[in-house]
Amino acid sequence: MGEVTSGPVDFDAAAREAQTIAGGPRYAPLRLDEVSPEGQEQVDAIRAAFHIPDSRPFPDVSLITLRHPGMFKGQMVLGIELAARGAIPGRERELMILRLALLAGAPFEWCEHVDIGKAFGITAEDLERVIAGSAAPGWTEHESAMLRAVEELLADYCLGEETWNTLARTWDEKQMLELPMLVGAYLMTAMQQNSLKIQPKGGFDYR
Repeated sequence: MGEVTSGPVDFDAAAREAQTIAGGPRYAPLRLDEVSPEGQEQVDAIRAAFHIPDSRPFPDVSLITLRHPGMFKGQMVLGIELAARGAIPGRERELMILRLALLAGAPFEWCEHVDIGKAFGITAEDLERVIAGSAAPGWTEHESAMLRAVEELLADYCLGEETWNTLARTWDEKQMLELPMLVGAYLMTAMQQNSLKIQPKGGFDYR
């Protein structure tokens, strides 16, 4: 069993930035005219699912992973189900992803979901509490359990009984089934993005 990190994460942010960002990305983004027909189907599906107009540039991270269109398709099927059609409310989902990104030391994922989270009402005060962890004052019992779920899944790959029971009082079966898949999917994405040294919009300043 791993140790559950319910408080602030203690690591050298500059060293982590050097490890996961410096010298990257390891592959260049494709131009849209270089994307395979299979990949173009996924570009169209993502634009439709998230209402992204054709006039908006397609993200570099997607144009890098579209070098493997079959894998990209699998990722996007799950990603669209969790983010565009998910049962967990957007604000709650983004709080959990942010805690995961912090624990995974994932600069790109953190920066992206700070921006996404703002659209779901996540405030600067919320971000400070995410950094402080599930035991930080100011969370509701349910919110604290959500963040603790992320911490437990990363430490021990299993939700504890107390955390499960607390969340199950508020969430329905679909939401409870979705929770470990959400954490697993975004951990997988964090590992991929860190290893590819995907460049975030900002540095690794969590505040």
